[in-house]
Amino acid sequence: MAAATASMARERGDTPVLIGLEETADWVVDLRDESAVEAAVDGCFARHGRIDGLFNVVGISGRRYGDGPLHEATLEGWNTVMESNVTTSFLLTRGVLRRWLKAGERGAILFMSSVTAFSPEPKYFATHGYAASKGALIALTRSMAAYYAPHGIRVNAIAPGLVRTPMSQRAQENAEIQEFMRSKQPLCGGMLEAADVAAAALFLLGEESRFVTGQVLAVDGGWDVS
Repeated sequence: MAAATASMARERGDTPVLIGLEETADWVVDLRDESAVEAAVDGCFARHGRIDGLFNVVGISGRRYGDGPLHEATLEGWNTVMESNVTTSFLLTRGVLRRWLKAGERGAILFMSSVTAFSPEPKYFATHGYAASKGALIALTRSMAAYYAPHGIRVNAIAPGLVRTPMSQRAQENAEIQEFMRSKQPLCGGMLEAADVAAAALFLLGEESRFVTGQVLAVDGGWDVS
């Protein structure tokens, strides 16, 4: 998702900077490490002079760590998902916000939530830690949007359905889930592509949505209403 968004941003003339553990990142950083995140944010401001928008894309499915239905979930699974999906966004967003407020600058923040935060699917996607982590980002979006609006800082979230990415490999290889998704996401007749979400993300980060804040945009192919 991050790569698709960055590629689309470059096409429209923006200068995206990728921060994370991927080898293709501009800054290779463990986003769970407070001091490393602070250093990366400092580096971005030093190199580019300013940051106009922040898209918190980082996130994992905790299934392999023990996430699942709550009565079956392990503490490791719960903690791993919360740390990877919520704490990382907290650290990076806090770093950018502090610098914006100090300089009196405006900007846009976007969190990556999920349609499962408010439209659960119990048969195939019962990972309750993951859903809780994505719900936490929606609550953070709303509370932050109210607080920072007087500073000219917008905060929104995007809530995708099932997207064809490396994280959804299990679903991609499961014929039963693929058949289910044809009716669950009827607008795309199956899984979404990363570019579908990237386009919506750039809208929420861009000037076209300058008066939009505190919103959760579902890009789900009809999941929530099917």
